[in-house]
Amino acid sequence: MQDTVITDVTTTVLLQPEVVGFQDATIRHRGSGRSSLFVHIKTASGHEGFAPGLALSREIIHRVLKPALVGQDPLCIEKLWDDMFWRVRGFGRKGLAFAAISTVDIALWDLKAKLFGVPLYRLLGPFTDRVPIYGSGGWTHYSEAELVREQMGFVERGIPRVKMKVAKNFGRAEAEDVQRLAAVRKAVGDDVEIYVDANNGYYAKQAIGMARHLAEYDVKWFEEPVLADDIAGLAAIARAIDIPVATGEHEYTRYGFKELIAQGGADIVQPDVGRVGGVTEWMKVAHLAHAFNLPVAPHAVQLVHLHLACCTPNLKVVEYLGAVEEGDRVWYTDFPEPVDGYWSPYADRPGLGLELSPEAVRRYSVD
Repeated sequence: MQDTVITDVTTTVLLQPEVVGFQDATIRHRGSGRSSLFVHIKTASGHEGFAPGLALSREIIHRVLKPALVGQDPLCIEKLWDDMFWRVRGFGRKGLAFAAISTVDIALWDLKAKLFGVPLYRLLGPFTDRVPIYGSGGWTHYSEAELVREQMGFVERGIPRVKMKVAKNFGRAEAEDVQRLAAVRKAVGDDVEIYVDANNGYYAKQAIGMARHLAEYDVKWFEEPVLADDIAGLAAIARAIDIPVATGEHEYTRYGFKELIAQGGADIVQPDVGRVGGVTEWMKVAHLAHAFNLPVAPHAVQLVHLHLACCTPNLKVVEYLGAVEEGDRVWYTDFPEPVDGYWSPYADRPGLGLELSPEAVRRYSVD
């Protein structure tokens, strides 16, 4: 593959300004629109790697990471990852710079799979070609009726697992949290699994107390009950309650997950491929969790996680965000549809199997 040298790295940013945002326990995005960045890694052979990412990372990709990539062999992903890591050493070992590295790394893996003519999950080495999903949403700005309608919508699509938000208003609405959970449990029945996500909104003692109420409704996991950086608090909660603690979406690299897992802060490990360091680092985190006999339930970025999940023996379930699905239906020409709570990648499309919609680019490009 002599002609696989990287010749250019470009980006496309799409923005739907009319889309209403969301609200959870600790963040408000109401009315901010929906945007996404897409990275294109081009080679002399005419192949192109592709990946979705955060629009805010665009400048880092162009000014900091692109110079490390152009002229390099895209198959040397470990080397390229290391080069990018050291380029952001002084300003971005977490956060936006790592989101930029993650997107570029995903695109490199998409490119590699295309060069070999196989879907990404086949390149990585599959454990299965069919994974369970859960319907995710339950935003705190929803009325109780809207919440129930959304959660029932997932169940009516044949998805027997759902997730909703708690810790409304930074944990200041405990009674309402319980009331909303009770309404969802009553609506979906006893056979549907319910997960709750506090988005860092409680304090440790408060979360332990809330867990007693959550247990009355057979909650199957308690996600991010406290600030993601409060590993000691997460570990204290995990020791004190019977509901598994799920966390990790705001952790970065295998080093961060080493501390989180070793200190007992997670019963269910939730790496996000768009933050943790891309496919390269996500797979290492999944293996690390496996070494501690812990299940993995990836956060967001569902069209990428579909492939990685198929290669993860310790997978629990894949998040399927309703709000992300709405955007994906606009951005892409098509994507595989889940059936009865399970999901499979396209078996005959190389890489991620995704293609940007020309109409979406024409209508929503910010360039």
